[in-house]
Amino acid sequence: MMRLSTLRHASRCLPSSSAHPPYSGGRVIGFGRRCLPVDDSARSWLVQRATSSKSGRSSEAVLNSERRKRKNYGLGQENILREIVQKTKEEMVILQRDQLSPMLAIIQAGEDDSLLEMNKKMAGKIGLNITQICLPRECTEDEIIEEVLRLNEDPRVHGVYLHLPPASLTSRVLDSLKPNKDVDGATDLNIGRLVRGDETQGFVPPVARAVMELLARHDAPLEGKTVVLVGGEGALGVALQCLMQRGNMLVLNSTSGRLQKQVVQADAVVLLGPHMDVPPSWLRPGAAVIHCSPALTAGTTDGDGLESSSWSEVGPLSAALRMQNVVRSGRRWLQEQQYRPWRLRSLKLQPLSPVPSDIEISRAQTPKPMGQLAEEVGLLPSELEAYGSTKAKVRLSLLDRLQGQPDGKYVLVAGITPTPLGEGKSTVTIGLVQALSAHLKLNSFACLRQPSQGPTFGVKGGAAGGGYAQVIPMEEFNLHLTGDIHAITAANNLVAAAIDARILHEATQSDKALYNRLVPPVNGVRRFSPIQIARLRRLGISETNPSSLTPQEVSSFVRLDLDPSKVTWQRVVDTNDRFLRQITVGQASTEKGHVRQTQFDIAVASEIMAILALTDGLGDMRRRLGCMVVGSSRSGQPITTEDLGVSGALAVLMKDAIKPTLMQTLEGTPVFVHAGPFANIAHGNSSVLADKLALKLVGQDGYVVTEAGFGADIGMEKFFNIKCRASKLQPNVVVLVATVRALKMHGGGPNVSAGSPLPREYTDEVGTGLGAHFLNLFLNLKCRKLSFSITKILK
Repeated sequence: MMRLSTLRHASRCLPSSSAHPPYSGGRVIGFGRRCLPVDDSARSWLVQRATSSKSGRSSEAVLNSERRKRKNYGLGQENILREIVQKTKEEMVILQRDQLSPMLAIIQAGEDDSLLEMNKKMAGKIGLNITQICLPRECTEDEIIEEVLRLNEDPRVHGVYLHLPPASLTSRVLDSLKPNKDVDGATDLNIGRLVRGDETQGFVPPVARAVMELLARHDAPLEGKTVVLVGGEGALGVALQCLMQRGNMLVLNSTSGRLQKQVVQADAVVLLGPHMDVPPSWLRPGAAVIHCSPALTAGTTDGDGLESSSWSEVGPLSAALRMQNVVRSGRRWLQEQQYRPWRLRSLKLQPLSPVPSDIEISRAQTPKPMGQLAEEVGLLPSELEAYGSTKAKVRLSLLDRLQGQPDGKYVLVAGITPTPLGEGKSTVTIGLVQALSAHLKLNSFACLRQPSQGPTFGVKGGAAGGGYAQVIPMEEFNLHLTGDIHAITAANNLVAAAIDARILHEATQSDKALYNRLVPPVNGVRRFSPIQIARLRRLGISETNPSSLTPQEVSSFVRLDLDPSKVTWQRVVDTNDRFLRQITVGQASTEKGHVRQTQFDIAVASEIMAILALTDGLGDMRRRLGCMVVGSSRSGQPITTEDLGVSGALAVLMKDAIKPTLMQTLEGTPVFVHAGPFANIAHGNSSVLADKLALKLVGQDGYVVTEAGFGADIGMEKFFNIKCRASKLQPNVVVLVATVRALKMHGGGPNVSAGSPLPREYTDEVGTGLGAHFLNLFLNLKCRKLSFSITKILK
């Protein structure tokens, strides 16, 4: 295994001490000098055994006997350490097979000491990566927290070790550390989990585990025995007390007036505070004494003159257990990356009669926070970008994480040719996923299009569903949402501005002036940008030095020669502003008479919206944006946004819009909102990315219900002929919405005009005339022939 050492020094970093050179035995990555909480009581350890002095034995004989016992006890500790190291190495091998190398981050204040060297040596023995951050000894609380927060968000770091003075381990510092990276078990959440008896997701302090390992190897089982904790007021004392009580031990906390009496009765004594000891005369024969004091270090002698370095192994033992916590943190992280079963909590509905308006129904329900909904459907916090409390963007990294997860069932909701009032495809979509998730307890996701402000402020209204089957909050769904349509508007109009500016500049400037604008000297040096080099390649020019182009090559490079009468790109606005359907631009005196006719389209009709609906990633979107044709040259050659040099800027403007928006239904089931409406001028379908993300999230037995806009002759046709071919996805079933009102209208009923009251035929349950005759034929002949059971399909 290759060892890599890279040093990263923080500000005011202290120089490395010659007495403690940088550790090179383990893999050290990102050495950035700064340290983790280690309680003073954990800095050195000593285990003793009390013996009784029998009459007739010389003092030397007693000392020799004690040395032999301690030597044997030390050998037992070495066996414990060897077992833990070997077990941790085996866990590391399994993780490395899954392409994961856990990393320990050490935050320290000042120079390395013997305890830190011990931990780094143990990490090297196990094969852990290390990043060491050394802060000045007099670092502030805010400096420590800044580093902790940075490490919290680093996915490469799986454990953080705060090697800091006790005074620096404040509540603010510990609270800032994520519990899943707190390998010392010092945070309130980890201590609370230990007290509650739930250690599966937290970490036990390594010192406490080391003490328990030593007690467990005591030659007399300690179950039912008495243990005295001396100086155990801190988190370490709480952890030890919980572990010992769980091991059926009687735990006594020392009190000043009764300490001698407690020690005399104890089978084991654990000294947690510094400079603590008990007189040997207090100890009963065979009692175990464990010192957890920084005053006792390897190489010191006790009161009997016995060398403790040969058997004081709690320090290395706790270091090994700390490294084991890092490896287990890495394993938990790897498990979190796998598919997670849903734990969806449905929201209760309280239907009223008569049914209130849609907005009243929406506002009467309290939506779940997005973080809660995301966790319920298996999203990781790092995959969510919150936009307030009721909507959030989902990052595309989810596709990489769940790439091996089988897709769920794919359901398409489409409709017959609708009326001007809409016929309820969105309502059916929402109602279906609410039934599947909230009532049948099946994983299901709805994928909807984002409403345009044109229909929202027009007679048709938004596309959030209706009644008790709608997306909430309704007003946020219909207005702005997360700004995707605004991003499309900005990108689209950037292209329009670039077109007119290029036409003007080419008509009024020489080749040299254009070249100076396109390739300006920076500090006296000209350089082509990557997008300009790509244009040179398309022109057949291999030269990359701006000073080496011939005049003819310069002219070919700077002149697109766009024909104003053949510009096909229009400006857009997301409002039904009819007076912008035909406009004249260039009438200002600064435009030097370059006037031309153009128009505004609705924003969702932009080709950029079509690209957003079909793309499968940021790189693919960048390529598609560059291929958009904006017009033709006078010689008939197509001109693209890549030729204009704006495709990179378009991708930047769309970098957030490419992420689907997560919302919820009235019953708290998940919804992806992405891409736009209008199948008559665009695709009219929700995005490929939203469908793919949802198919991974629902799992193999789940359902994704996506919607095709307009009618079956437009939206559904484009779904199959365009979207399915682009995505390589095929639906398992199609739900076709055919309302009575639409059947009446298409069967010869009266016309419907915006703003006028609906004719009686569309408000009464029973129609008359040709519409009723057509409806009767459809219901009695066609529906019987094409009847199917949703229950059978779902099975």
